[in-house]
Amino acid sequence: MSELVTGDAVVLGLRPARLPSRALALAIDMAVVWTVYLSVSVGLAIATASLDEAAGMAIAVASFLLVLVGAPIAVETLTHGRSLGKMACGLRVVRDDGGPIRFRHALVRGAVGVVEILMTFGVVACIASLVSERGRRVGDVFAGTLVVRERVSAGRVAAVPPPPPWLVGRFAGLDLSAVPDGLWLAIRQYLTRMGQLDPQVSWSMAERLAGDLAARTGAPAPREVPPAAYLAAVVNERQAREARRVQGGESVGAVAYGVRAGGVGSPRVSAVGSGGASVDGAGVVAPSGAGADGVRGAGAPEAGGSARGTGFAPPA
Repeated sequence: MSELVTGDAVVLGLRPARLPSRALALAIDMAVVWTVYLSVSVGLAIATASLDEAAGMAIAVASFLLVLVGAPIAVETLTHGRSLGKMACGLRVVRDDGGPIRFRHALVRGAVGVVEILMTFGVVACIASLVSERGRRVGDVFAGTLVVRERVSAGRVAAVPPPPPWLVGRFAGLDLSAVPDGLWLAIRQYLTRMGQLDPQVSWSMAERLAGDLAARTGAPAPREVPPAAYLAAVVNERQAREARRVQGGESVGAVAYGVRAGGVGSPRVSAVGSGGASVDGAGVVAPSGAGADGVRGAGAPEAGGSARGTGFAPPA
């Protein structure tokens, strides 16, 4: 499910960062980390000159682990995948489904990076990135992460459409822990592109994805809910949970992950809007001019208009 092929033979996938940009970001990070490490080592050597050899060795090992291993892990965790080098190069570490990484992802990447970057001077990481189709090093494979490009023109950004207001909060009790990252990625990519698909193709894809999602959650999809609307409601529920976790339980509005053509953007929390957006009682931001279900054109295609629809309603 890491790639989803539409009826028009369009592959919806991430836009991974390649070796040159990753190498430049790594060089910046290593220059900063090694500068800090050497400064700390010199300071500790002067401060602990009176200690015996064993104590000095223990302090040296501790400083190595804290600065060269622990510091990058902490930075990636706190910035949700953007170190200093990655910010300079417009890169970001995300999960396979495009979501923000957590501590466990950064920990695995950092632990494996000790071997493939520090101990082999980056040779293993370079070979793995060249061999991998998506430019992933060994640490990314074990952590289930991917380094993607963030800097894409704003005109190519498309947000996951919000679900109809009457579905917001309906799936709050759904168990989403068994849904794999690849399925989340396929669902989000479908939702951002469904308006570009043939109505029949869009409907069949939505039914297939809704069936896969229902099988993973253990709860059947409601028969009265269109499959695309069901997918949008469940994705909105998951994103709301992610936002509450990231924001520490603060009240948030609708959350949309910007999915770019060929890339994934950073998470975006949409609070109370002004001018071009409105907020309903459930806290969902609906674009200006949206229909009753919260998405423009969610119903049947207009008379005399294009035969393409969003997939929230059965094709005519």
